[in-house]
Amino acid sequence: MERIRTVEVAGRVGKRVCVAGWLHSLRRMGGINFLIIRDGWGLLQAVAETEEEITALLPESVGVESIITVEGLVVSEAQAPGGVELHELKIEVLNPVSELPPISLNKRKLNAQPSTLLDHAPVTNRHPLRRATLRLSAGVMAAFRDILTSRAFTEIQTPKIVAAATESGANVFELNYFGRPAYLAQSPQFYKQIMVGVFERVFEVGPVFRAEPHDTTRHINEYVSLDAEFGFIEDHFTVMTMLRDVMAHILQTLQESYRAELELLKVEMPTVPEQVPHIHFAEAQELIYRLHKVDVRGEPDLSPQDERWLGEWAKKEFNSDFLYVTGYPMRKRPFYTYPDPQQPAYSNSFDLLFRGTELVTGGQRLHRYQDYIAALEQARLPIEPFEYYLEAFKYGMPPHGGFAIGSERLLMQLLGTQNVKLTTTFPRDIHRLVP
Repeated sequence: MERIRTVEVAGRVGKRVCVAGWLHSLRRMGGINFLIIRDGWGLLQAVAETEEEITALLPESVGVESIITVEGLVVSEAQAPGGVELHELKIEVLNPVSELPPISLNKRKLNAQPSTLLDHAPVTNRHPLRRATLRLSAGVMAAFRDILTSRAFTEIQTPKIVAAATESGANVFELNYFGRPAYLAQSPQFYKQIMVGVFERVFEVGPVFRAEPHDTTRHINEYVSLDAEFGFIEDHFTVMTMLRDVMAHILQTLQESYRAELELLKVEMPTVPEQVPHIHFAEAQELIYRLHKVDVRGEPDLSPQDERWLGEWAKKEFNSDFLYVTGYPMRKRPFYTYPDPQQPAYSNSFDLLFRGTELVTGGQRLHRYQDYIAALEQARLPIEPFEYYLEAFKYGMPPHGGFAIGSERLLMQLLGTQNVKLTTTFPRDIHRLVP
């Protein structure tokens, strides 16, 4: 009999089906015994109605996480997962397991410490809660691709081994590339700008690497970046409008196609306003001083506490979980950032805060060759390492801009998880290289 998925069984009441997966749990209750089978999509209950039947089908040596196939008659049962269960069983053990896993995968709650979950991720990621989190991660990437493709963006893949640091040489992993120095890419920034000269609208889903020695709940050293860049913009507000639509589509996709995962994780879904509120960086600092009597005026960036205060203000003032902070100081932005024509000390850039945490950075980029030469000179950076990048601007580039979303941080904020490592499949931080 052809195998079907557990989530396909509900529509086949009265028919015999075959499922396969892991023995999630087994309750031997004498007269009647309950098996839960877990596959990559869900759970299904099977019932052996006598002790003799279950003993014959599953020897005592076969424990949880054993790989089994189960054939049975589909019967309606409101109390069972999915509202159905299997009777009149035929079981084949494909790979028996007798050793207990490092955590109880069949408990509804995950009570293990984060370090335990991460140390044993090859197994602990099987827990339905962990699996739901990681499936939502897949949904975020799929939705990002979907909306940008529908808006005539072309997906690209750019090098992760590069000759020069994207962000002025700081916080990069250096490696030996056949006897000469190279670096792991901090972002696809240079290459996605170059490719605007080819396709006008491009995006990439891929890893980026930051050698930041932070041991915090919101930093990891390798993460998935959802990057977009496009040409013929007016200014950074054009980019912000596109980002708003991308975020709305991602959340709508999760609500429509990942409802089971959202319900399992008890996610409180936000609404993206038609017009996301925005505040200029200097005004944000004045607001913090006025509301909290903390003088952050003159600082070049916002601290995590500043972001939390601004998030609370946006929720109270606009009932919005999202807030754009625009016009960050040029001294805190990379050399390729376009300055505000009216206030050159500030930039045509932005951060998107989601529930009080920076989620997205973006803005308008320089697009004239001579402006790049001047910017590099002002930053005291040599031209030679960037010549391949600058070549694109010698031969005509439109006004353009873009943004980058940290996928794992998006999930952290969406799920209310306390640590970004718990929304990462196999995180890399300053301490962790395995698993």
